[in-house]
Amino acid sequence: MAEEATTTVDRETVIADIAAMLGIAPAELTEETNLLDAGMDSVRLMSLVERWRAGGAAHADFVTLASDPVLGVWLDVLAP
Repeated sequence: MAEEATTTVDRETVIADIAAMLGIAPAELTEETNLLDAGMDSVRLMSLVERWRAGGAAHADFVTLASDPVLGVWLDVLAP
């Protein structure tokens, strides 16, 4: 029997995941942070999208996030 995914992606998880991927402290990120300027690249973003989808954010989309790489925008998309 297939088990329903009960994990959800919240704002704190998104921030923690991004910070870990960039090798920085979550406190270094603000909603205005441009994640490309902070070191995010397409490979890292694809990895995060897959992690968030597995965590229940089925609407996580590489193209949407890559088109506007500002943390606050990502938070609105992933954990409204």
